[in-house]
Amino acid sequence: MKGFIDDANYSVGLLDEGTNLGNVIDNYVNEHTLTGKSAFFVGDLGKIVKRHSQWQSVVAQIKPFYTVRCNSTPAVLEVLAALGTGFACSSKNEMSLVQELGVSPENIIYISPCKQVSQIKYAAKIGVNIMTCDNEIELKKIARNHSNAKVLLHLATEDDSGGEEGSMKFGSTLKNCRHLLECAKELDVQIIGVKFHVSSACKEPQVYVHALSDARCVFDMAGEFGFTMSMLDIGGGFTGATFQLEEVNRVISPLLDVYFPEGSGTKIISEPGSYYVSSAFTLVVNIIAKKVVENEKFSSGVEKTRSDEPAFVYYMNDGVYGSFASKLSEDLTSIPEVHKKLKKDEPLFPSSLWGPSCDELDRIVERCLLPELNVGDWLIFTNMGADSLQEASVFKDVPRPAVYYMMSFSDWYEMQDSGVTLDTMMKNYFFVPSCLQLSQEDGFPTEA
Repeated sequence: MKGFIDDANYSVGLLDEGTNLGNVIDNYVNEHTLTGKSAFFVGDLGKIVKRHSQWQSVVAQIKPFYTVRCNSTPAVLEVLAALGTGFACSSKNEMSLVQELGVSPENIIYISPCKQVSQIKYAAKIGVNIMTCDNEIELKKIARNHSNAKVLLHLATEDDSGGEEGSMKFGSTLKNCRHLLECAKELDVQIIGVKFHVSSACKEPQVYVHALSDARCVFDMAGEFGFTMSMLDIGGGFTGATFQLEEVNRVISPLLDVYFPEGSGTKIISEPGSYYVSSAFTLVVNIIAKKVVENEKFSSGVEKTRSDEPAFVYYMNDGVYGSFASKLSEDLTSIPEVHKKLKKDEPLFPSSLWGPSCDELDRIVERCLLPELNVGDWLIFTNMGADSLQEASVFKDVPRPAVYYMMSFSDWYEMQDSGVTLDTMMKNYFFVPSCLQLSQEDGFPTEA
């Protein structure tokens, strides 16, 4: 079972019923313990297949255009392309990656709010015509560099800030949309629809009510200018939780029936990103250093412990300048799992987790309760598939984590049922027999 840092030649292990994700992690922990203890990812591509099945079951009327910047590893893109999703790209590189998979230009939209002229020209060259725009300057750039562009006006919503103070907002106000329509008419730019985005941080699905009402107003305004509107993009913000998807559908479905009914000629699309990939990837990191600190430093935010008990600070071989880059802009809420086998009555101590840079920003988990760990122990972070596999660490001596892909046979068969042909994908897949399963009693050395 080999993982490739260069994903151009990735491979995927097909697991039989006797092997699961835990066994795969055990296998690679053993391997990495013997070969340098570098961090690594395990990607369960079957979870992407399950997410797609869930989407088709709950919101089949909305076509997903996967947000490539969320996770652009070729294995992910190939599975999604095989499942028939579209792709929402923010750069020339992303458009090129998707195009190499044979995805039709009609199934690619260019969503960057701040487009480089060279990348607009590239989109025109390869036939990617659908793109978003929220201001007059961007509209003029599009007019000068892409004569066949089909523009979605990006409409601001009440929740574009994601609840974060100081966040940059993208999207035009409803009032300004009329001005943009006037400009588009003068510039001879084709407006075909509307996009809005509701942040995943939004806890109130009613935001969609106002957004859809505003979108309908823009459609009507565009009709006054002679534009034929044919597409509505409801953006991303889907977390992957079934109840959230069902709740959003409960709110928007009757509104879509009223504002954009079937037969109106309006194609409804969305831009799910982390929805597809977050739960599919697990990151496994190694403890490279530790120190004991005063318990008082952890007096708040965690369960009370005796003041005479120690507290620990642990340093890991991955951090915010690598796979935890998203931690710089959002809180990490999940507490990692300790890989080694623990006693039932193992005591817990206040702990904090840091990356390897020794930078004050490189704090991954501020406070949590963990058993005492040793240098060389492993921690497992789940739900790490979004915004974590893009670039190598800025520190040259911290290697980019290897990525090992897997999929169960049942998920593979489900993908076949979706119309995926063996000759297009089987070249990257190989069988993992159950004899590779590691028993729960197997232990690995954890010293540095």
